[in-house]
Amino acid sequence: MANVTPEDYKNLLIEVKQKIRSAQYEALKAVNKQLISLYWDIGKTIVTRQEGASWGKSVVEQLAKDLQAEFPGISGFSARNIWRMRDFYLTYQANEKLTPLVAEIGWTHNIVILEKCKDDLEREFYIRMTRKFGWTKNVLIHQIENQTYEKTLLNQTNFDRAVSEEDRDRAKLAVKDDYLFDFLELGDEYSERHLEQEILAKVKPFLKEMGGMFAFIDSQYRLEISDREYFIDLMMYHRQLRCLVAIELKIGEFLPEYVGKMQFYLAVLDSTAKLPDENPAIGIILCKSKDKTIVEYALKESNKPIGVATYQMVSSVPQELKDRLPAPEQVAKLLEGIE
Repeated sequence: MANVTPEDYKNLLIEVKQKIRSAQYEALKAVNKQLISLYWDIGKTIVTRQEGASWGKSVVEQLAKDLQAEFPGISGFSARNIWRMRDFYLTYQANEKLTPLVAEIGWTHNIVILEKCKDDLEREFYIRMTRKFGWTKNVLIHQIENQTYEKTLLNQTNFDRAVSEEDRDRAKLAVKDDYLFDFLELGDEYSERHLEQEILAKVKPFLKEMGGMFAFIDSQYRLEISDREYFIDLMMYHRQLRCLVAIELKIGEFLPEYVGKMQFYLAVLDSTAKLPDENPAIGIILCKSKDKTIVEYALKESNKPIGVATYQMVSSVPQELKDRLPAPEQVAKLLEGIE
């Protein structure tokens, strides 16, 4: 190493390690695709052989025993898993959009989505989100049980008017209608400052609940206009949208005047903080509760991109709100924004 400086070697080591990790990741992806393809083919074979035949449970039970005996060091050939392969093929065989997507996530993730989701649009949402954010199995289960799909589709924003067409769908997917902050340790009564402090103490689970693409910048972010100071509760940055995100925390019900204050913050941020290559800032008003009709009117004339959401410590989406989900064709178009 006589002719190599410590800094040169450090850079060399970093580069080689990145190449190794990248190669390992690509190898794992290739193995996973082969595994999913194998399970797909086994499922297809079972379905094909069952057509017109009187195959019962005993045949699959025997097949499982014989495969386990033939391949003792390979897991995945239990009778239960073989039935899952059959269901996997039957569920996706007619869906040309989802057939290639299922190979991009792990088998255990596919099983969770297959068993817990009720239709192809919901399955597509969780497949795409798992692929995009690298959710573990447990995180995926949490997201499904927390009804992230419904809460994303039910969100209240003015992004149709206030966000460019290019970024509109991605922006809609960045804001949920309701957030579950079950990791916060708050009593029945607390102030907005206490809420903020508790979030700052648990910033990692907070960012995860917000969707995984947010980066934390600051709390009580200071704005100075005409010798006056203003403070935004939480300042975030959305990596995919490439924009600042101002978050205001409210411990009570949504009030229409919150929108005017947020519009002011966003105007100042766009004028004084936005970089030339960044998109206009977005605002999220997080309230303990809201009347959806009042929110609709409050956002109707707003020219700045704002979303209004609620937070709670226990998750639930009332059935009457589920009935207000967008039409399937609107959902399908929106899901294309999850790349």
